[in-house]
Amino acid sequence: MWFFARDPVRDFPFELSPDTPEGGPPGPWVLHRGRKKATGSPVSIFVYDVKPGADEQTQVAKAAFKRLKTLRHPNILAYIDGLETDKCLHVVTEAVTPLKMYLKERAEAGGLKELELSWGLHQIVKALSFLVNDCSLIHNNVCMAAVFVDRAGEWKLGGLDYMYSSQGNGGGPPRKGVPELEQYDPPELADGSGRAAREKWSADMWRLGCLIWEVFNGPLPRAAALRNPGKIPKSLVPHYCELVGANPKVRPNPARFLQNCRAPGGFMNNRFVETNLFLEEIQIKEPAEKQKFFQELSKSLDSFPEDFCRHKVLPQLLTAFEFGNAGAVVLTPLFKVGKFLSAEEYQQKIIPVVVKMFSSTDRAMRIRLLQQMEQFIQYLDEPTVNTQIFPHVVHGFLDTNPAIREQTVKSMLLLAPKLNEANLNVELMKHFARLQAKDEQGPIRCNTTVCLGKIGSYLSASTRHRVLTSAFSRATKDPFAPSRVAGVLGFAATHNLYSMNDCAHKILPVLCGLTVDPEKSVRDQAFKAIRSFLSKLESVSEDPTQLAEVEKDVHAASSPGMGGAAASWAGWAVTGVSSLTSKLIRAHPTAAPAETNVPQRPTPEGLPAPAPTLVPATPTTPGHWETQEEGTDTAEDSSAADRWDDEDWGSLEQEAESVLAQQEDWSTGGQASRAGQTSNLDAKSPESDWSSWEAEGSWEQGWQEPSPPEPPPEGTRLASEYNWGGPEPSDKGDPFAAVSARREAGAQLKPDSWGDDNWEGLETESRQGKAELARKKREERRREMEAKRAEKKAAKGPMKLGTRKLD
Repeated sequence: MWFFARDPVRDFPFELSPDTPEGGPPGPWVLHRGRKKATGSPVSIFVYDVKPGADEQTQVAKAAFKRLKTLRHPNILAYIDGLETDKCLHVVTEAVTPLKMYLKERAEAGGLKELELSWGLHQIVKALSFLVNDCSLIHNNVCMAAVFVDRAGEWKLGGLDYMYSSQGNGGGPPRKGVPELEQYDPPELADGSGRAAREKWSADMWRLGCLIWEVFNGPLPRAAALRNPGKIPKSLVPHYCELVGANPKVRPNPARFLQNCRAPGGFMNNRFVETNLFLEEIQIKEPAEKQKFFQELSKSLDSFPEDFCRHKVLPQLLTAFEFGNAGAVVLTPLFKVGKFLSAEEYQQKIIPVVVKMFSSTDRAMRIRLLQQMEQFIQYLDEPTVNTQIFPHVVHGFLDTNPAIREQTVKSMLLLAPKLNEANLNVELMKHFARLQAKDEQGPIRCNTTVCLGKIGSYLSASTRHRVLTSAFSRATKDPFAPSRVAGVLGFAATHNLYSMNDCAHKILPVLCGLTVDPEKSVRDQAFKAIRSFLSKLESVSEDPTQLAEVEKDVHAASSPGMGGAAASWAGWAVTGVSSLTSKLIRAHPTAAPAETNVPQRPTPEGLPAPAPTLVPATPTTPGHWETQEEGTDTAEDSSAADRWDDEDWGSLEQEAESVLAQQEDWSTGGQASRAGQTSNLDAKSPESDWSSWEAEGSWEQGWQEPSPPEPPPEGTRLASEYNWGGPEPSDKGDPFAAVSARREAGAQLKPDSWGDDNWEGLETESRQGKAELARKKREERRREMEAKRAEKKAAKGPMKLGTRKLD
């Protein structure tokens, strides 16, 4: 039987790469790139080949092997594994690049910033301080060749070949025998002067001065060049001069050198160094300190190196969320660092954390996730969205905090393209119906309408037919004026999704009712939309062959491309109104909204019109609405849209007071006509209409065909007889004044009556009349009873005292 000796190099769990990086350490060691066979993770492998007759050098290499294996410090090259045979030595460390090669690569890419150099030198000095003060060891080889840089940009001290004990128990310093390294020896070692007066760290601090000179100026030609600081920063020059002083006694201890450079105005006193020092001690920091640190970190990340953010900041952020209960404060820096990652790295590192965050009950985290969804939505696949994210997001629709409800509505713009049939056409529509009908915040109802218009193209054909007309019709009857504008613009943006019958019988009657709206912005948009739909109907009437082309999208399946026309039709409602919502929340955190009273008065001239875009007059293709929006009458409406976010809206009570001071004729007109048209439509409670989604299966339960408008009061002239172009003579009244009185008297809503009572006052007047009649009857009955009692008393006369009969 034959036995074969096993090859230890072949069984070694690491393998070498054939290339050797430039700038490897001088001497017997050769640096190779390598990887771990099991995982493929990159490593660096230092290889020493044992040669005959080089026993002294072999002993130095074995001593370095032993030192590196036993010394553990964050700023010293990290040992992973090793192999020692009769023929070679293999030392496996973390993946690093020699400093000389690293500086060359960065110089070609634009050079290193002073922030990076300050932190790199800080790490080398800290490693020397550890060796000298804590281990009583002299490195004896500080130079460019002994410094390495890992993938995060961290500088590591290596080259431990010639290290010896400062206490003298291990013998003197070993002989180097490499001229390239001996040029960094201090002058006292060459001439033998001042040996008794030097400190144990004096030689290493001289070599540190040489390293600093080379970092800023390039390779050191000779020792005399140290007298000229060259490109060394001015804040570092005084401390550098102490290092290369002729008197070894005055060279500072590494710890004192760090303290001097960290003083106010010092070279190492900057935000980058402070951030790194905090990250090194983050595990022992108080929770309040961590919160403050993460809140301020985001502002500084833009000036930090990309590699540092990816490989040092990101792991700490993930650890802080996973184990440190850091909460929502890590989100902003986390997504900022995520921009530096590739798509594969983002999926591996960020997405699992994001999915876990969505299940959190922390409101601050939920709202920040919703606000920053745009940064990570592209990395989420559809199964993850539908099964792990959407079920948690929909809870925001029911949240008591208006800000979360609003952000949840906005997030649907990003989630809708990834939702499946059930979540989009059933679950989401139920929540939208409830929000639009019963939410107490007017801007949230408005944003719900806007969002529905923008995601309409993703809905199925049956859902579009059942939902859009009813939803936009409801929006046009909202007490909040921007919601009415959003309803009109919603019709316009989705014009290609309606049949000609729906345009004529369902949409135009609703729009016509808005032509006498008290808000001019609503009237303007209504007239433009009416002209658009009429033009569309007229073109089909003149050429019936166009019907198929005009209605091609009505029964088409959902398609992302169909949403192009709706992409920009009412962006103001998601930005401008959101700022208004936040102010409403601050002004009225718990009270019911007061905006239900706003439409009863006109908007002052100083306030911007809510409508930011214009609806074209003659759309013939789905994209025609977009191209014409900016072409006509932009001076009237676009400027108002631009100022929507800039206006100081304040509270709605203040707005109502300012509006009341500037009432015009429209304050008593227009709404009465709408009241007459909608009184029959609102006979059913909105709550009963919208809460029974699954039972009745339609948004249209409470929205039948509009009843014919009531005849105008006596004395009202035709519209053609009214002087629309100029002011009316003082002796002629406003033709809408007669119909507005009833609206003013009966259309006032209670703040909490959105989902419980009808908008019109007809039933209220009836109930009030019945109550008044019952009260009068009770009063008459009481007076009758008192009269009867008085009659009885008068008939009987005065009461007589009884007498006792005596026998």
